Amino acid sequence: QVQMVESGGGLVQSGGSLRLSCEASGIKLSAYAVGWFRQATGKEYEFVAYISWTGGATEYADSVKGRFTIARDNAKNTVYLLMSSLKPEDTAIYSCAALMRRAPVITPAAYDYWGQGTQVTVSS
Repeated sequence: QVQMVESGGGLVQSGGSLRLSCEASGIKLSAYAVGWFRQATGKEYEFVAYISWTGGATEYADSVKGRFTIARDNAKNTVYLLMSSLKPEDTAIYSCAALMRRAPVITPAAYDYWGQGTQVTVSS
């Protein structure tokens, strides 16, 4: 059974930092690219960041570029999202997703496995 479990969310003040983790079980995460998405209340899923199978390529949404960093540790079957200079508009449920094949990385429907998400709340 494939599981992807996010952790590290919480409440943080504006300007603060958080590190989200996404740990996979039931799959070898090195065989997958991984994306992070977020969904604010009443809004659609929004692409946040992507990392390729080996970690050699990354992509970021313009809204987080320069503030967020995606990284992976294939030995730990884990992908991270390092978030800094957080803003209230970053408040959302953050979910990781695994992508097996080459596909548009910003499209949620392209991903094969999803975690349940972790809540990030940024207070002003």
